[in-house]
Amino acid sequence: MPVYFYWGDDDYQIAQAVKKLIDTYVDPIWRDFNYVKINANGDLEVMNGLNQAVTSPFGMGNRLTWLVDTMIAQRCSEALLVELERTFNHLPVNSYILFTSSNKPDGRAKSTKLLQKYAQTLEFSLIPPWKTDVIAQLVKQAAGEIDLKLTSDAVDLLVDSIGNDTRRLTMELQKLQLLHHGKTYPLNAKEIAPLVQVSAHNSLQLASAIRTANVSQALSLIAELLRNNEVGLRICATLVGQFRTWLWIKLMQESGERDDKAIAEAAEIGNPKRVYFLKQEVQGLNSQQLMRSLSILLRLEADLKHGKEETATLQTAIVELCQAMAK
Repeated sequence: MPVYFYWGDDDYQIAQAVKKLIDTYVDPIWRDFNYVKINANGDLEVMNGLNQAVTSPFGMGNRLTWLVDTMIAQRCSEALLVELERTFNHLPVNSYILFTSSNKPDGRAKSTKLLQKYAQTLEFSLIPPWKTDVIAQLVKQAAGEIDLKLTSDAVDLLVDSIGNDTRRLTMELQKLQLLHHGKTYPLNAKEIAPLVQVSAHNSLQLASAIRTANVSQALSLIAELLRNNEVGLRICATLVGQFRTWLWIKLMQESGERDDKAIAEAAEIGNPKRVYFLKQEVQGLNSQQLMRSLSILLRLEADLKHGKEETATLQTAIVELCQAMAK
């Protein structure tokens, strides 16, 4: 299929997938002629990219036209829609076109339906950091692809240290592959700990500090996260996910539900065994506190999206959250 549409917020995974396309289709000797990358956030830029794509490649190999940060799956004029379909139907056999976007395609849009018809669509979204069981599966899969054997405690250490950062996961596994060379047994947590750069502070630890109303620790954690270039909106998203899970656990408990499987299903928790630990975490809290916290977090998200100064906005919200937990 000559048309590709990649979307999601995992920039590293998208970059790796794009590199694979380039290596597959573009002759390195003719790359300067047959590969073009266009920032396509407007109709004129998309039109330019489409015109490039219908041009036959020079020399050997194929042509690849990459349209970056496109919004065609969210909004698309009728004129551009016509041009898209015309281009898809008249692409040279040795010309490929790639669209990438951080936004999820709008299933109601005509352009999305057109992409579903003509394009190979792949999602590259970051796993929510609170879904540790899913991240563990990713670690196992990535390690298996490079024939790296890890014990379960080594996998757990990587999950705690790296979280959902796929770039760091790749780098750490490459280091561990060198350590594993020539060994037939799986590496355990004790062996890999000196090599793995452990991030002592993450957004889930921040959520725990807020839950216990530890203002000084929470402010220290938020400062450390920002120094490590963590994005404010991503921190907020993690907190929303964690507090939402705690709220579901508490609501189910207050309703009299005792079946951990039923609670896990309602709270969208993949592993029902995790419910036991979550119940311990919400002891001493009530649903009203957690609902107030979610209200504060939603306001924080809106403020960050409207461009308010990140550090001060986050610090103010953290103090408010700790106060809500203390009541």
